[in-house]
Amino acid sequence: MDFAAAFTRDPQAAPYPVRCDATAAAVFAVLATVLALCVDDGRRPDALGWTLLLAAHVPLAWRRKAPLPVLLAVVACVAPYHGLDYMHLAPIPASMTALYTVASTGRPVRTVIVGLSVTSVTLTIQLLVNPHEIVELLRVSGWVIAMLVFGTSIRLYRQLVAGVLERAEHEAERKVSEERLRIARDLHDLLAHSITLIGVQTSVAAHVLVADPDRLDREALVQALDGIAETCREARTEVRTTLDVLRAAPEGPLPDLASLPDLVRSSGADLSVRTAAAKIPAAVGAAAYRIVQESLTNAVRHGGPGADVRVDVGLDEEVLTVRVTNGGAAPRGSSHAPQGVGGGTSGSGYGILGMRERARSVGGTLVAGPRAGGGFEVEAALPLSVRKVTV
Repeated sequence: MDFAAAFTRDPQAAPYPVRCDATAAAVFAVLATVLALCVDDGRRPDALGWTLLLAAHVPLAWRRKAPLPVLLAVVACVAPYHGLDYMHLAPIPASMTALYTVASTGRPVRTVIVGLSVTSVTLTIQLLVNPHEIVELLRVSGWVIAMLVFGTSIRLYRQLVAGVLERAEHEAERKVSEERLRIARDLHDLLAHSITLIGVQTSVAAHVLVADPDRLDREALVQALDGIAETCREARTEVRTTLDVLRAAPEGPLPDLASLPDLVRSSGADLSVRTAAAKIPAAVGAAAYRIVQESLTNAVRHGGPGADVRVDVGLDEEVLTVRVTNGGAAPRGSSHAPQGVGGGTSGSGYGILGMRERARSVGGTLVAGPRAGGGFEVEAALPLSVRKVTV
C-alpha cells in the first residue's frame, strides 16, 4: 500500500476496518507483552497486571468505528495499570494509537477536551506513583500532546486533499458541461444554416414548377436543384469533419474568418471585412464565423433568398466587431447598440441565445434586435485577448 495514500484516505471509509484494526491490536498486544517481560520500568505484571494490559488492547479493534468510546475503554484499563506501578512502557503503543485516532477523526474542540482530560489523568497518576519525577511528568505530557498534534495534522492534511480532489471533480464536470454546450452549438450552427438554405432553394424550385407549367424555366429549376445538391454536400462534409475531430480530440473544428466569403456568398449577402493582417485568435474567429452563420440563417429564414443582408467585420483597437443587418442599410462605422434591443431573445428557438453564449465564451458581448429604421441587426464585440468565461 502507498504510504502517502494511507494517510490521505479517510480512515473511517477504508475497507475492512475492524479486521485491519483487530490485526493491529494483536500486534500491539504482542509488543506490549515483550516490553513487559524485557524492560525494567516498573514492577513485573502479575495476573491483574496482565489482565489490564491485554484488556487495554481489545477495544482497538473498533478504534475507527467508535474512536472516543475506544479511548475511554483504553484509559479505563491503562489508568489502574499505571496506578499500580506496573511496567509503564508496555501499554504506551495502545494508548498513543487510541489518542491518534481521536485526534485524526474528531473536531478540534473535541481533540482539545480529550487532550486536557488525558493529560490530567496521566499527570495525576504520575504524581501519585512518582511525585518527585518532574522530568517524567514533562516527558509523559509531551508524548500526549505530540500525538494529539500529529493526529490533528493528519486530519487537516486529509481535508486539504479532499478539497483539492473535490475542486478537481467540479472542474472536470464544468469542462464536460462546457464541451457538451459547445458541441450543441456547433451542431446547431452547422445544420440550421444548411437546412434553412435547402428549404429556401426547395421553395424556389417548387415555385418554378407551379408558377407557369406551360413556360417552365428549366434553367432556374436546374440552378435551384444544383444549389440544393451543393448545400447537401457541404453539410455532409462539415458533419463528417465535425465528427472526425470530436472523435480525435476534445476540441472541435474551428472555422475562421477566411471561411466567411463562401458562407456569405451562399446566402446572397454583402460582405465587408476590415481586419487587414491582424492576427485573430482561433476561438475568436470561430465565434465570429458562427455568429455570422446564425445571423444569415435567421435572415434567410425570415426574409427569403432576396433579403437585403449586409455583413460587416472590422477591428476597433483590440476588439473584433461583427455586425449583420437585414432590411435597410446599416450605418457603417456606428458603434452604438441597436435601438429597442432587450435582454431576452427575439423570435423562437435558441439562435440568439446561442449567439450570445458564443460571444460570452470568448469574453465578448452581443446585442440583437429590431433597427430603428426597420429590419433587424446583430452586433457583437469580441476581444482579441480571449478570456475563459463559464457559460
